[in-house]
Amino acid sequence: MTTGFFPIQRISYEGEGSCNPLAFRHYNPDEIILGKRMEEHLRFSCAYWHSFAWPGGDPFGGQTFDRPWFPDRMSDEMAAAKLKADVAFEMFTALGVPYFCFHDADIRPEGSNFSENTRNLEEMIDVIEEKMSETGVKLLWGTANLFSHRRYMAGASTNPDPDVFAFSAATIKSCMDATHRLKGENYVLWGGREGYETLLNTDLAREDQQMGRMLNLVVDYKHKIGFKGTILVEPKPQEPTKHQYDFDVATVYGFLKRHGLEKEVKVNIEQGHAILAGHTFEHELAMATALGILGSVDMNRNDYQSGWDTDQFPNNTPEVALAYYYILKAGGFTTGGTNFDAKLRRQSLDPVDLLAGHIGGMDICARGLKAAAALIEDGGLQKAIDERYQGWSSKTGQELLSDDIDLARIADKVIAENINPEPVSGRQEFLENYLNRFV
Repeated sequence: MTTGFFPIQRISYEGEGSCNPLAFRHYNPDEIILGKRMEEHLRFSCAYWHSFAWPGGDPFGGQTFDRPWFPDRMSDEMAAAKLKADVAFEMFTALGVPYFCFHDADIRPEGSNFSENTRNLEEMIDVIEEKMSETGVKLLWGTANLFSHRRYMAGASTNPDPDVFAFSAATIKSCMDATHRLKGENYVLWGGREGYETLLNTDLAREDQQMGRMLNLVVDYKHKIGFKGTILVEPKPQEPTKHQYDFDVATVYGFLKRHGLEKEVKVNIEQGHAILAGHTFEHELAMATALGILGSVDMNRNDYQSGWDTDQFPNNTPEVALAYYYILKAGGFTTGGTNFDAKLRRQSLDPVDLLAGHIGGMDICARGLKAAAALIEDGGLQKAIDERYQGWSSKTGQELLSDDIDLARIADKVIAENINPEPVSGRQEFLENYLNRFV
């Protein structure tokens, strides 16, 4: 028996010739790409929060969506949470996604204290565990919402009040327990307010110490309970705080190194956050690959004319192709996947719009994956890079990288060998044209 919220119970693959708006044109889960099923490469996941908890507001206006589980429609909060779970798993099943993700506050009502929050969470985990068993949908990752409630207005782990730190730590424990019970493949920490609004009231060194302490506690607890998943940190540069400490991949890596966690923690990279940091999505993925901390991705996009994180469904094949190019070059996902941390526009009011947004996003990712695989099979980009750096494989290149030579000897070598280099073209236009052949 279904709730009747969605007009269709299963989205099918109909191929590129289809004009059916509720069918996949490119996402064929069984298509073999580089020796593996497309579904296994992409590992799609739906975000519980944007799809079912977000009311359609923006910084200048409130709720536009009318959902039967919203407080203005249902006064029994636990019954509303259970109805929301029913609808969520109907959508996961209709789309055929293998995974979903959640914050604790997405799935359970807010209680009056920590104990009530935990009771509500545990009751809803019973419900969700049963639905996972019925549908076969798995948990990609769980996380704690440590940013929405007013108690977190000055941060969670970085809060000047140690009681907020303690409440946050206890909340993380309850969410890690839930993720472990549901056999989640990762646990994510996103410091939504781990940053500052003004330096006039901020002790940077102290807050860094507190944040490092919290993450070490998380890693210790992972090992204590035998959680086999990956701990992920999600970089984000700003919004809502002026400057957040997990600014980008490079900043997160520096933080991990500073606190001895670079072997324990990886990153969950979001396209929209990369843009806010002044980077491209592929830059952040390439950086994470170079540093050995690539874990998972949130697939969305920002409106390039807006100054905040708009979380729109992806629709740019070249951007997505380059993203999967670096993911595939890194060996593909292990515990990570492609989570749609994307939401409808506030004027897209109908339940069918939720399906359409995900269908379009999944098709774009499928097109991007196929283009990325073709780029790898052709090998042109890697060949161009290898040729550009081939001098470093020469005797001179190897000598310059060794500990047997210092600046004085290098200067003597330049004089003795009359080294007088001429610039070599980077051939950017050729490579851009080459890329466009595949997308």
